Amino acid sequence: MGQEIERFERLVLPHLDAAYNLARWLTRNDADAADVVQEAVLRAFRYFGAFRGDDARGWLLATVRNTTWSWLKRNRPEAVVPVDEVEALTPELPAGDPAVVCDDRQLGAALNEAIAALPAEFREALLLREVEGMSYKEIAAVVDAPIGTVMSRLARARAILRVRLAAAGWR
Repeated sequence: MGQEIERFERLVLPHLDAAYNLARWLTRNDADAADVVQEAVLRAFRYFGAFRGDDARGWLLATVRNTTWSWLKRNRPEAVVPVDEVEALTPELPAGDPAVVCDDRQLGAALNEAIAALPAEFREALLLREVEGMSYKEIAAVVDAPIGTVMSRLARARAILRVRLAAAGWR
């Protein structure tokens, strides 16, 4: 048992920051994210004996994702909107937009707000790709979806962000 605990600590615990980031973006709340990560890590530890891979980060993030979705369905069912019901916001942006000099803090705040408003499936795909630097294949494994679905979610998320940021005056 001691070796298994050491192996868990060595392989899984270094990825707690990524786990928290994913849970935070999906729940949109620090305390809820901490609770979800705690529950996910306990689940991961409980089932660690069945882990037979070399991608502990992806395995932990899949556990966090599944735990978060279960938590959202229990505690905030209105936050779980099927992607098929989300209107695609993809109007054409004017070509050749001039470069806009902006304050990084204001743009960062506008971007965070726009990301937070994305449907959860889009938020998680965007976070895993852009923040965690995961490949499409790794994301597909975490979210248990085909790579094409991951690519579609990323494209739609980016399009929605472009539209929302342009509507807020950012180009």
